[in-house]
Amino acid sequence: MLKKYSYINFILLSILLTSMTSCKDGMIGGNQVAYFGGEIENPKSNFIVFMKNDKVIDTFYLDKENRFFHKFDSLTPGLYSFKDEAEYQYVFFDKNDSIMVRLNSNDFDNTLMFCGRGDEKNNFMMELFLKDENLKNNMFGMYEKDEKFFSKYIDSSYQNTTKLYNKRKSFINWSEEFDEIAKANIELNYAYKKEIYPIIYEFKTGKSIKTNLPKSYYSYRKKIDVNKPSLLHYIPFINYMTSMLNNIVLTDSKGHLDDMSLENNIKKLQIADTLIRDKHVKDLVINNVANMYLLSDQCSINNGKFFSLYSKIVSDPKLKADVMQTAETIKKLKCNSILPDVTLFDVNNKPVKIKDLLTKKTIIYFWTKQAESHAIYSHKKVDELKTKYPDIQFIAVNIHNSQNDWVKEIKEKNFTNSIELRAPNFEELKDKWVINKVYRTMLINKNGSINNAFVSMFDANFESYLK
Repeated sequence: MLKKYSYINFILLSILLTSMTSCKDGMIGGNQVAYFGGEIENPKSNFIVFMKNDKVIDTFYLDKENRFFHKFDSLTPGLYSFKDEAEYQYVFFDKNDSIMVRLNSNDFDNTLMFCGRGDEKNNFMMELFLKDENLKNNMFGMYEKDEKFFSKYIDSSYQNTTKLYNKRKSFINWSEEFDEIAKANIELNYAYKKEIYPIIYEFKTGKSIKTNLPKSYYSYRKKIDVNKPSLLHYIPFINYMTSMLNNIVLTDSKGHLDDMSLENNIKKLQIADTLIRDKHVKDLVINNVANMYLLSDQCSINNGKFFSLYSKIVSDPKLKADVMQTAETIKKLKCNSILPDVTLFDVNNKPVKIKDLLTKKTIIYFWTKQAESHAIYSHKKVDELKTKYPDIQFIAVNIHNSQNDWVKEIKEKNFTNSIELRAPNFEELKDKWVINKVYRTMLINKNGSINNAFVSMFDANFESYLK
């Protein structure tokens, strides 16, 4: 914990900043003056990155007490983000806000607290985030339930969150711009879960439910404007758009569920091109489709067909260049290639070379403390697989957690069925293994070469890869 005097100083500084910004605009140097500072316990680096729309605006270096403070002479009101290595969160600035943050990087989201002018709306935004994270952690088994049970569960949660929103809005004097973000958070997170339900249901059970849903099931789509540039870089919006396109394509498709086929991904490009009018929104959504497609299909002929249409639709040259770079990295993970080395540590904090462990057929999977339900279910899945395939070795790679938190989690959850390793550098993992989320699984041959680097152990047909 932070020392007592440190916390008192933090509060006093927050009060001082609030009093400063309560003066007339002329007293603080202009209409758009804002302040941002804070104290970081156990920082992962010696600086905080401040961003807008995924672009770095500034870098704030921590002092010897792990504090930072910055005055913006002019900061346009809106949604920003701040980042300590792989961990990040959003912060919303209104005119003349003076916001302080306090957190422990070992448990970034759960310890984050805002103080100062503008704190109430940002603490509410964190409340929504943590509420949704808790819901996701408790929902893993819900996607196997029938539609009535699932909808009743998710609708009840949505109604409770809406009541919380109305209650907070009644006494927090927030702006219309922030209200748009708050409402979007609730609507998009709800819609995202509704969109992925029929897909995950079939993915986990092998049974299709897509054509048996009530006519009113997708009624929420009418409330969502897909042409809002203000939501362009907001993760709930990107998640919703991706899942919605997947769902539309797969609902129309015949036969086995395959959202990553060439045919279905070309359809996604065509639907997005027709559905989305705003050019910036269209470029980013289609780029996300392209990145996801690359992770599943390494056929150069298919890629050529896909990118022929992609290049005609996307106009942003930087987005195109980033996708091409991802394509080049993925080529190194094709079948029979040697898995690139990355930085890994064992439970004794000793470095491990992955090639030294790959002496038999191996399944590598990923988990993090922040996605608790996935961590538990993936290890349970390994229990089942080990019984059926005793000759296969299992390696679990932890991401985003400190050495102490990781070891503690292993002991508390009794994760003993796999070789447990930790990847301290998530950016390296993204660059070399193209890991963007924890839901990936990699199959490695007994000679250390790659069998398939882009599968999921929760795929209903996963075991067909093991025979």
